[in-house]
Amino acid sequence: MKVVNWLDEYAEISVCVALMMLMAGILAVQVFMRYVMGASLSWSEELARYLFIWLIYLGISYGARQMRHIKIDAGLKLFPRAARRWVVILGDVLFLAFALYVVWTSWEVIGRQMMLGQRSPALSVPLWIVYAAPFVGFALTTLRQVQTITWRLKHPQAAVEEEV
Repeated sequence: MKVVNWLDEYAEISVCVALMMLMAGILAVQVFMRYVMGASLSWSEELARYLFIWLIYLGISYGARQMRHIKIDAGLKLFPRAARRWVVILGDVLFLAFALYVVWTSWEVIGRQMMLGQRSPALSVPLWIVYAAPFVGFALTTLRQVQTITWRLKHPQAAVEEEV
């Protein structure tokens, strides 16, 4: 149970930190190779780009975990206090619907990429792995949004106070 709780609390941020460190390390080696050694690595920029793509999509899930997805907090004050709770939940439901849409469409893109069998130019990585980032990130976001909506329904006053 401790492992599940740890994964629930720290999974995305741990992977994001690891990806960021790996990306920074690869780019530092590339800078060293280019400016000190006079020869650049052919694969480093491509790998850094793919790591950054994965970092972005897992970061979206982390933002949803922290209940900090993109929204306009000032607009919430335009609604009566009694309605704010439901406006916040409606926003979460809309974001959940968007996340499900991205999961669905990215699954189709992954399938097409697997059929085509394309590979990246420098690393020769199957491109479906790169295209899986939105699927994984938004599948986790879907889970986090369900958790958020459940929490907001169980803690109505805390949800409104937190948003304002």
